[in-house]
Amino acid sequence: MLKCVRTKYLLLRLILSFLGSFLLISCGNDTETNKDQMVFKYNEHKNIGSLDPAFAKDNADIWAINQLFNGLVQMDENLSVKPCIAKDWTISEDALTYTFMLRTDVQFHKHALFGRDSTRQVKASDFEYSFNRLLDKKVASPGRWILNKVASFKAINDSEFQVQLTQPFPAFLGLLTMKYCSVVPKEIVEYYDSDFRAHPIGTGPFLFKRWEENLKLVFRRNSQYFERDTSGNSLPYLEAIAITFLPDKQSEFLQFAQGNIDFVSGLDASYKDEILTANGSLRDTYIEDVNMIRGPYLNTEYLAFFMDSEIPEMQSQVLRQAINYGFDRKKMMTYLRNGIGIPAHGGFIPKGLPGHDATIGFTFQPKKAKQLVQQFKTETGISNPEITITTTSNYLSFCEYIQRELQKIGITVYVDVIPAATLKDAKANGKLDLFRASWVADYPDAENYLSLYFSENFAPNGPNYTHFKSKLFDAWYKDAFMITDIKQRELLYTKMDSLVMSQTPVVPLFYDEVVRFTRKNVSGLGINPINLLDLKRVKKKRLE
Repeated sequence: MLKCVRTKYLLLRLILSFLGSFLLISCGNDTETNKDQMVFKYNEHKNIGSLDPAFAKDNADIWAINQLFNGLVQMDENLSVKPCIAKDWTISEDALTYTFMLRTDVQFHKHALFGRDSTRQVKASDFEYSFNRLLDKKVASPGRWILNKVASFKAINDSEFQVQLTQPFPAFLGLLTMKYCSVVPKEIVEYYDSDFRAHPIGTGPFLFKRWEENLKLVFRRNSQYFERDTSGNSLPYLEAIAITFLPDKQSEFLQFAQGNIDFVSGLDASYKDEILTANGSLRDTYIEDVNMIRGPYLNTEYLAFFMDSEIPEMQSQVLRQAINYGFDRKKMMTYLRNGIGIPAHGGFIPKGLPGHDATIGFTFQPKKAKQLVQQFKTETGISNPEITITTTSNYLSFCEYIQRELQKIGITVYVDVIPAATLKDAKANGKLDLFRASWVADYPDAENYLSLYFSENFAPNGPNYTHFKSKLFDAWYKDAFMITDIKQRELLYTKMDSLVMSQTPVVPLFYDEVVRFTRKNVSGLGINPINLLDLKRVKKKRLE
């Protein structure tokens, strides 16, 4: 079978060789042929909807917008908030007032509308305008929610911007790193109006050059960019970025295998066995030409129990514990994901996020699981415990694996496959007793995960789909907002996560991983738990 797969790939590579040559020539013409080696090329299988940061909702849009725009602050690869256009900031003792001091050397990309100099300095009033635009109902930005806890904001002077919160919110700085909060120039936005999406002017390391929607997008190096590397060299290093839009992941991978694009993100079923072994290592065929980078991604995949269910199996903490102990997560990841993904032996907070603890969850203990199932039978008189896992077709293989494993410990498992939209509605309205779900962080703070267990967030009015309720947890959750010391807050987050796991409203399956493949001549790409593409420190060497 593997031989047939590889033969298929060889044939498809030959078929696509002409297309690859065309892409190389096309990119070279846009960025000067003699500089082609300094052009970073990648593909988006989904079209980019907008280059306006107010609409930076989808990953494809966010990646492109990140090259063009900056905000007050930015996130490093360890999820620490670092200065960007704001060189420093202070937080009042009551944790309600944030005052940002801006750099004075940040210029917008050149545009004739700026007048004589074709550019101008970024001022605090630009952030006041950009934040007001986020709130403007006529703009209808999907990022409006970021300012939900903001009472007011104002430019104190050209280099000082102040934000007043309605309540303490330690994750606020993390929210400001999102691309929604990028600064935009009023005169350019008002000139283009909604068409600013295709005529973006920002402050980022690259500037907009050309966009043929569904075909190609090109950015050029911003020679006036304000950030420098640790040696004082100007950023970015690359001359240009060229983005293509091949619609399927298999074609994208084949272009990468031929060397026509420099980077592929993620692991698709169409090529995972071609490039990786069962344990997640690169196959020999690719070792000489390809680098693989992998690291934690802020996504927890899990099964969730509806705690208000009237079914005895759902009500029983003993049986919920048995399910958590009853299957081998490591084996599941090896067989179903080629080892990509971290078995969830900790709590609900994923690895890579401060507050995660790998010791507070469940490991594979079949003997203990069988004992707990027997205890359930004795206590309830139910001789054949039954559960139904509801899922979508994308995760059927995981649920069938769990089905087989749990039947070995004495639980009969049924798997119900329904459309994603139906599952979303049903879980929000308490119509499912046990369902597969995932939670990807909206912002990089563990509060985002723990909000799923705060009793005031019961679905459908909030993300507490399990209807988990604990007075102690609720008190700790409220306390966390008042703690400005990062380490103290992380310790409290871990205690809260441990409390949740002791009550077993969920079965964590795995913490996802970011997987990136690059050509050997690419360096400096790095990786981060929010899977943000940052190209300002990337270098590309000329192939010999």
